[in-house]
Amino acid sequence: MDASFTPEQDEIRRTLRELLHSRCGPRELRAALDTPAGHDPALWTALAEQLGLPGLALPEAYGGVGCSVTELALACEEVGRALAPSPLLATAVLAAPLITALATEAQRAELLPRIASGTLTAALAVPGTALAGALALTGTGEGDWAGGGRAGGVQARRVEGGWRLYGQVDQVLDGHSAGLLVVAAHAGGFARSRTLLFLVPGDAEGVIRVRQTALDATRPQGRVQLRDVAGELLGEESADVLGALAGAGDAVAAVLACEAVGAADRALERTVEYVGQREQFGRAIGSFQAVKHRLADVYVAVQAARSAAYYAAWAVAHGEPVGGLALAQALEALRTASAEGIQLHGGIGFTWEHEAHLYFKRAAGDELLFGPVHRLRAHAADTARLFRISDVQEVAV
Repeated sequence: MDASFTPEQDEIRRTLRELLHSRCGPRELRAALDTPAGHDPALWTALAEQLGLPGLALPEAYGGVGCSVTELALACEEVGRALAPSPLLATAVLAAPLITALATEAQRAELLPRIASGTLTAALAVPGTALAGALALTGTGEGDWAGGGRAGGVQARRVEGGWRLYGQVDQVLDGHSAGLLVVAAHAGGFARSRTLLFLVPGDAEGVIRVRQTALDATRPQGRVQLRDVAGELLGEESADVLGALAGAGDAVAAVLACEAVGAADRALERTVEYVGQREQFGRAIGSFQAVKHRLADVYVAVQAARSAAYYAAWAVAHGEPVGGLALAQALEALRTASAEGIQLHGGIGFTWEHEAHLYFKRAAGDELLFGPVHRLRAHAADTARLFRISDVQEVAV
């Protein structure tokens, strides 16, 4: 592995940081969160037109830039630093790879160029809180998370000329505003149970969407109700949907790890700036040894998480499934950096007027959506067979 960045990667990071610094400061961020969509459409247009961010990892044949997941992950590190609310995660990281992997050629030709240009946003609708399980981050990806033939989730039934969907999905990232919904639905009844993915326009008849109040307002979520809605099957009925979801999971984890590292690094920077200015007993509180030690521990945690995240971003292109471990370390570093930031900011750190709580909520929200950390590590250990039953028996003997 070459740990140095290419000139193109450095340029992506530099340009994106400059754009977000000028277009997504604290005031602009709060204004965007208060909009119905939960993000600034003008910023999204700028990210798409000036940087081609939605199509960064899409093939050039479909209007994308043709880069790898590595470049997308590095770009998301800058997005994480600013906590910039945008449809990037839902569209380019969750939905687009599934469309690329499973869709028919006609579906790719119709959807991917619009996604790459930023004119079409998409959202992956997975029932309940099963997103991490469906992506095989905290489990095998199998099971009844899509409904299992029982009540709950979304059910699909075949009718003459197509499919009809009915059910409800909560906690869909950007589900309230996305132009296209990629819906995971249960089909076949209990006897022939299987999970399929369907394409549903966000404004289709029978689709009812409501923005939910989320712990992390920088990741807007929506509740999606499907009342006998026509759905277009994504790809072929024989497609390995569970395999595609699991295959996308490692790339999702690598991107999220880099994003969390960016947020943790920025939270640490803001804290270091503050303790260098705040004075007690006639001196800056950052000069106290106890404060230095606490910040040094945070710095080590962030740098270790950065190394793991960068390696995961590189490894995902080489078929090494290490994204879950990198995500666990990055989320833990973000939790530590944001919590210490609130503590060391003192009274102002606990107020809604300050941005410190936004980083803490990002840490907590990401663990709820994609973790928690101990389950990410436990599944990675199970996958690597670190604690095989035979080994445990030998030790017991």
